[in-house]
Amino acid sequence: MKNLVLLLLFLISCPVMAQHSPADENPDGIHIRINQAGYLPHEYKSAILFSHEPVREAFQLIHRETGNVVDILIPVRSASEGWGTFQYYYELDFSTVCETGTYFLKGRESGTTSRVFPVSEACYDHQQEVLLGFLRQQRCGYNPFLDRMCHRHDGRSFYGPMPDSTFVDVSGGWHDAGDQLKYLITASYATAHMLMAYELYPGRFEDRTNALGQPGANGIPDVLDEARWGLDWIHKLHPAPDQLVHQVADDRDHVGWKMPFNDPSDYGWGANSYRAAYFATGKPQGLSRFKSKATGVANLAGRSAAAMALAARIWKADLDDPVYAGKCLKAARSLYALGKQKEGYQQGNSYGAPYRYEEMTWSDDMEWGAAELFSSTGETTFLEDALRYARMAGTVSWMPYDTAAHYQYYPFINMEHFALYDSADEELKEELANYYRSGIEDCLTRARRNPYRIGVPFIWCSNNLLTGLITQMILYKRMTGDDRYDRFLTEQRDWLYGRNPWGTSMFTGIPEDGEYPEDVHTSIWALTGREVAGGLVDGPVYGTIYRLQEGLLQNDPDEFAAVQNRFVVYHDDMGDYSTNEPTMDGTAGAILMMAHFASH
Repeated sequence: MKNLVLLLLFLISCPVMAQHSPADENPDGIHIRINQAGYLPHEYKSAILFSHEPVREAFQLIHRETGNVVDILIPVRSASEGWGTFQYYYELDFSTVCETGTYFLKGRESGTTSRVFPVSEACYDHQQEVLLGFLRQQRCGYNPFLDRMCHRHDGRSFYGPMPDSTFVDVSGGWHDAGDQLKYLITASYATAHMLMAYELYPGRFEDRTNALGQPGANGIPDVLDEARWGLDWIHKLHPAPDQLVHQVADDRDHVGWKMPFNDPSDYGWGANSYRAAYFATGKPQGLSRFKSKATGVANLAGRSAAAMALAARIWKADLDDPVYAGKCLKAARSLYALGKQKEGYQQGNSYGAPYRYEEMTWSDDMEWGAAELFSSTGETTFLEDALRYARMAGTVSWMPYDTAAHYQYYPFINMEHFALYDSADEELKEELANYYRSGIEDCLTRARRNPYRIGVPFIWCSNNLLTGLITQMILYKRMTGDDRYDRFLTEQRDWLYGRNPWGTSMFTGIPEDGEYPEDVHTSIWALTGREVAGGLVDGPVYGTIYRLQEGLLQNDPDEFAAVQNRFVVYHDDMGDYSTNEPTMDGTAGAILMMAHFASH
């Protein structure tokens, strides 16, 4: 999890790393915010201006290669209220410019310029592969980024059918974020998301590495190699029909910056040794002061069943591996049956800190599992179940709310409605589309209240919400052909690449020559200074949330101080785990979006 209270002494003594220069050289003048990654030729394109004073000049759109002024743009004042620090907000719409090239904006009188940005069909190509590179760096067991083995002793059981502290093999999987815990809650979604992204965009994934994540093609798209890393771990977590491990390690992990192959955390068997492996029981759990809430295991079992059913189709049809496909289908059936037996949700466990994953939904996951099992088997009982669960899940999500508990509505997109859509009759198809449309409209209503037209609440992991909203709009359009949300979709995407108050991308290393998170809350960066491209950071949070978190530090002066405000805050600072920590599931949850915008 994200709270690292015990890191305080380590954070204070951390070396100061070099950082990118701030996005604005003239903090008291006009600020221009664009999508640094670029724009597709025939989509909506706009920039945001903001200033302390009214802006009364025109702006030139200049083709960098030729120096030609291709358009003169008049700022249009935003009707929405700003966010605290600045009073005047404007939009520059340059959607009519479709010619491939690189451009920048320049104030005709002030000379204020934007960053350079491309217009091209190819500006999003290969980015999904960069994200996969970050996921490989999160691998537990053999880590190809470090070329080292870690956590070989995972783990010893708690709440299982065997005596506590019995050894069970739960090695593998992914480290969750900047810490080194492992959760089925997040890994099940990451795995299923990657598999769905591949099914929808099979031609947009490359083969650059082998199954271990080492350089060199192996004849399998890397997205499937990465998904299999998750699948193989889920197989380990489900060793018998009535058994499912849902978490390895807990916040005893948070003992300072550490390399995963030399982990000083101690769960009772000494440093760098065995770690706790928690079995899902459907009941509250906790080995110390803090207890989780739980009513069942269907959220984990249903979502894992969806991943396995997707894998069964792909490994049979695309990879011609009937043995592994059969293994996955058997696991999908078993996991789904466990979910039906124990309907309800299992949350993450904490030990010495109050923070945990507080998922409280499960019918959406069972719908997803049933829908994918029907697609893989054609058995009508799964379709009947999927219809029942679909109506239970309905529009339940974070989208209507301005706040929610941490991961309360997880996953952040109900992908199961899309998974069921093609199998539904016309009446149900309309219902499923309406579920998606209702959530999008809730976010659109929220977006109209701010000049960036951003539709998510700024709770913890707001960037994950944003990629969920973007993905929902992509899937909604694929279902219905309805393009009414195209502009809204690009505005949400553009926020992630710099059309935001701070002028920064929210992905490490993307774009390579842009402003992006560098001083991130990870041990790799803290101890080695090595950047790992492709990680989606948690993202901005309400100032009220930021000010309530325990253990937050500012290690360096705030490079965004001139544009910071108390309403929504973001810091590119290693001490701010609430906004600047890249996460495994957030990164995986952006892969479908990346593949969608890629040209091939």
